Amino acid sequence: MIRTVAETGSTNADMLLLAASGAEEGVWLRAERQSGGRGRQGRVWASPVGNFYGSTVVRVRAGDPAAATLALVAAIALEEVVRVYLNNTVAPAEAGGAALGHAPAGARDAPAAPACAGATMWIKWPNDLLLGGAKLSGILLERSGDAVIVGIGVNLAHHPEDTDRLATSLAQHGVTPDPADFAETLAEGFARWLAIWRGQGLAPIRARWLERAHPVGTALTARLPDGQAIDGLFGGLDGDGALILRLADSGSRVIHAGDVFLL
Repeated sequence: MIRTVAETGSTNADMLLLAASGAEEGVWLRAERQSGGRGRQGRVWASPVGNFYGSTVVRVRAGDPAAATLALVAAIALEEVVRVYLNNTVAPAEAGGAALGHAPAGARDAPAAPACAGATMWIKWPNDLLLGGAKLSGILLERSGDAVIVGIGVNLAHHPEDTDRLATSLAQHGVTPDPADFAETLAEGFARWLAIWRGQGLAPIRARWLERAHPVGTALTARLPDGQAIDGLFGGLDGDGALILRLADSGSRVIHAGDVFLL
């Protein structure tokens, strides 16, 4: 079920309240506009009308993979949906992986703009989606008890110009999905990958994520919560979904939390 409101402060904040009141897994809340949208580490998330802002709740059960790995689930579901809206004109990080069985509404007859055709789309750890090297979306996980709130924002029609990171939108790549249609398609894809995560464990999620991520060997810098910055090369994910960073001294560092930038 998807509930839509014209405006709210934050869909994540609202969903936390709904979860505390007993909202069941699978419920989505979408806002046409947010007045207090936020990203990871308290960053402001610009929220003009025309983009997608939505949150859902996952009720963590005994035997589920680690709750933090829901960020990987959200990232691969989102990447899959965006790729179909772009009519598969973006270049994959790797070939392979399942695709949605149908094109969502608004996507079938919307070719990418010629200048953007073939733009590479990558997932960057832990969950950013980059299109043509620019940030297209953000994912924020928050937990209260057994409820994990998965918040997703996607630049459909607009993208910010005054940020410290290059940003883009789907409109800049020749297609502007209707946010309501996008929500339906994303909810479907997320539910399917969530079932795989719960039924088959983290391994297929990790494998799909790696197929769609920037290549092994990509130069990265990781900024840790304590302010330390570490440069290295992307070495994949460990078995728990943490980032492996290969260091200049031939060693490696496993990163469980932090901001990661492509160099």
